[in-house]
Parts: sequence; structure tokens; C-alpha cells
Amino acid sequence: MTTPPPHQPPGPYGPPQPPHPYGGQQYAPQPSPYPQQQPYAPQQAYPPQSPYPGQGAWGQPPMGQPPRKKNRTGMVIGIIAASLVGLFVLTRVVAAGSVATGAGFPEAKYRLTLPQSMLAGEFKLDQDLSQTKGKEALKGSYDSKVRNPKPAVGQYTSDSASGQSALVVSGMYGQFKDPEEVRHNMLAGAAGGEGATLAVPAKDITPVGSDITMACQVLTMTQDGSKLTLPVCAWADENTGASVGVITPETLRQSPGSVDLDKVAATTLKVREETRKPIG
Repeated sequence: MTTPPPHQPPGPYGPPQPPHPYGGQQYAPQPSPYPQQQPYAPQQAYPPQSPYPGQGAWGQPPMGQPPRKKNRTGMVIGIIAASLVGLFVLTRVVAAGSVATGAGFPEAKYRLTLPQSMLAGEFKLDQDLSQTKGKEALKGSYDSKVRNPKPAVGQYTSDSASGQSALVVSGMYGQFKDPEEVRHNMLAGAAGGEGATLAVPAKDITPVGSDITMACQVLTMTQDGSKLTLPVCAWADENTGASVGVITPETLRQSPGSVDLDKVAATTLKVREETRKPIG
């Protein structure tokens, strides 16, 4: 008597066929008093398994394999966002030394926060890096015009019909004697970071209807042989300052000179409004 192979209980129409001499399953038609059945009838105890990875049974679409293009774009944006975080937090607006002292510092009234969502809920907080990369960047730092700096570094993501986008916020809060210098130092440090090239030099932009001046520039980075475009804006006031990078599938492919920096500045202003909160 032949014992059925493990994990293959007898079907409702008799024992399974003996193994094919070359290892495959033999499906030769067998005489039966019943109407001929398809090799994979719905009545079988176990649904058939496709020999092709990812192919669903009964004509279903492959499982576990999202569209390659979307995955690829999301992966590239994730890599670039991480690189941008690195450029920002390693800027080191201040140099090594001790805590700044002396008169003339503004009162500490505002701090930076990282809300769970940004820009009307479009972007969701993916990583709060304030106590890791942000804290490391400010460790042992000093500037005679900066007192008690604390980091606020976050990476946000958004999924839409056009693909995944990212928002990178990297800043600090404390007491700043010279906000304009802080603002420009942030962008200068990012432009000089490893892997980045300054394509459009920084310029000051004041969004319509606001009295807050931004400094904005365009960087390029190379990923897998492709040159990618990264617009960046920064603000600084007496208590808060941050660099903001918005990364979308569209901006990545733009030529640096065609980027609408006024639009990026307006977005950065909104980020400031959502992250800058009164102390207490």
C-alpha cells in the first residue's frame, strides 16, 4: 500500500496520483463516473499553490509586491530626506566652546515643537530626531550670540496620488542676538555639506502678507547617477530658527533654476506657524 506524501490528505475522489518520475505532479486524466473535473477544482481540500513567487491563486493579482515605480520613488525620497537631515543637523551653526553669557540677549518666550502632523495634516511625523542627531550636533557647541540652544529635528512623510513626499525640519530654539546671522549660517552649512552642491545661491524672501524674512536656496544631490533638486528655506527670530526642506517627486526632477522659491518660502512660513509655540 502506498502512503500519501506528507501534508497531502486524500482528495474527495480517491488517493493522489503517484509522483511523476521527474519530480513534477502528474495530472493525467483518470477514468471517473463523474463529469470530468478541472485539475484544480474548488472542492479540493487545499487551494493550489502557484510555482511562481507572488502569483495569487484563482487569477488574483500578485500579493506582497506593490508597484515597482512607487516603491522606487518612495525609497529615493526616503534616502534624500535622511541625507537632508544630516546636512541640516551637522551644520553646527555654533562652534566649540562654552555657554554664552553676557547682556543683550532677548527673553526666551518661544520654543520649537514637532507636532504629529504638519501643513493641515498632509504630512505625518515619521521620526523625531531631536534627542539623537539634533542633540549630537549641538553637543559642546558655542556662539557668543546664541544662548541655551535646544534642538528640534523631525522628518515627515506624505502619501498622495502623485507619490510619496517628505518634509524635513531641522532647527533649534533658545536666545539669539543676531537672528539674521543664524538664518544664513544654517543655509551656508547645508550647502557646504558632503554630497550637496549649491545650485541657486541663498536669497532673502519675505512671503506676501508677512513680516518674516526667509533665506532660500536650491541644492542638488546625486543619487544612483541622477542629479536631484532640493529647495531649502530657513528662518530665524530672537528665539527660534530652522531649515525646512520639501521633497516631492516633482521638485526632485525640476531644474534648479525653475524652482519657485517664493512658494517654498510660503510653505516654510506655515511650518514656522505650526512649530513655534509660546513657552509655558
